[in-house]
Amino acid sequence: MKINFIEELKQRGMLHQVMPGAEELLNKEVTTAYVGIDPTADSLHIGHLVSVMMLRHLQRAGHRPIAVLGGATGMIGDPSMKSKERNLLDLDTLRHNQQAIAAQLERFLDFDTKSATGAKLLNNYDWMHEWSFLDFIRDIGKHITVNYMMAKDSVQRRLDGSAAGLSFTEFSYQLLQGYDFLHLYRTEGCKLQMGGSDQWGNITTGTELIRRIDQGDAFGITCPLITKADGGKFGKTESGNVWLDSRYTSPYSFYQFWINTGDDEAYRYIKIFTELGIDEIEALHKEHLEAPHKRLLQQRLAQEITTMVHGADAVETAESAARILFGQDTHAALMALDEATLLEVMEGVPTYNVARSTIEAQTPVVDLLAESGVFASKGEVRKLITAGGLSINKEKVTDPQATVTPEMLVSGKYLLVQRGKKNYYLLIAE
Repeated sequence: MKINFIEELKQRGMLHQVMPGAEELLNKEVTTAYVGIDPTADSLHIGHLVSVMMLRHLQRAGHRPIAVLGGATGMIGDPSMKSKERNLLDLDTLRHNQQAIAAQLERFLDFDTKSATGAKLLNNYDWMHEWSFLDFIRDIGKHITVNYMMAKDSVQRRLDGSAAGLSFTEFSYQLLQGYDFLHLYRTEGCKLQMGGSDQWGNITTGTELIRRIDQGDAFGITCPLITKADGGKFGKTESGNVWLDSRYTSPYSFYQFWINTGDDEAYRYIKIFTELGIDEIEALHKEHLEAPHKRLLQQRLAQEITTMVHGADAVETAESAARILFGQDTHAALMALDEATLLEVMEGVPTYNVARSTIEAQTPVVDLLAESGVFASKGEVRKLITAGGLSINKEKVTDPQATVTPEMLVSGKYLLVQRGKKNYYLLIAE
């Protein structure tokens, strides 16, 4: 069954503004639409995912998505929703970022060049660098008045609320983005631009250029800016952005971000960041409300989006790691954990350093735990063992004469000591 893209966005809470005529265009023909992506890092973060999911839903509805990396505009900086001018990037950095982002987008979009709906990745530097300043202001700039540009909310916010004001460089951003739309209209038959609600001014500048210069019809759609329940910036944590690249945010931390969302947030996010049908989401939501403590919404949300970004294996590892922390998983699962995930799971757990030679000498458990300072005395360790309250690497220690061997080390370096059900200690052999 053919998907009505506008209705899909409405049902998913992803429609903020839509220009008259956009829905008619989408219903009439296979439509090419684009989203601009800021390439100021060599990874997308989850703040980018809203617009990327718009492209994904667009392609599912039988249309053609284009992602445009702002290689040229990234050298300038968009003033929208920003209080100060940002650092500008050199060309080599931008090209590196483009390659990294391209690899990430392939997880979300089908780039089949033979398909009428195959996605395309472009960089606006490739057409902007050919312009001279004089040619650009003569051929493009003359069609948009300063009064028109000054009226944009993004410009007014900076003029009214920033002591630093607005540089001419940033002021010109909307004209450059507007030209992107004109260029894509001419070269790709692109008639639709999408983005966050803060991009409305830039989008309408593009449609105005197309109308004035080429007498063409073009349209815009925006989605709401996604925020957390407390009004804070979506995707921001105390440690910074939640990135799609595992070098910056591990799959475990990525999974945990979604698991830790509130009920209302999870209900909003699962509609935006997954392809689950609305009927399935509503049924899941109803089931969740009957037993909120099971966090069914959060679990399904985390599973779906982590699979999309990191793969099914990452979900299995993340869930296994979480079960280890809460005492529900096995020795084998612990031994299979990689070092980075183990350390993240055990963040905040007391750590104790022991000499590797002590492990290699197969020191008795009682001696090791007392001499390393985990427990106050050998007698305390023996009592724990006798009472069945001591485990090492998720295996209960039953013999007071048991020894520790190098083969027991997780990732060749760690011992996880557990007292009772909830008290953990991490020994590091160095």
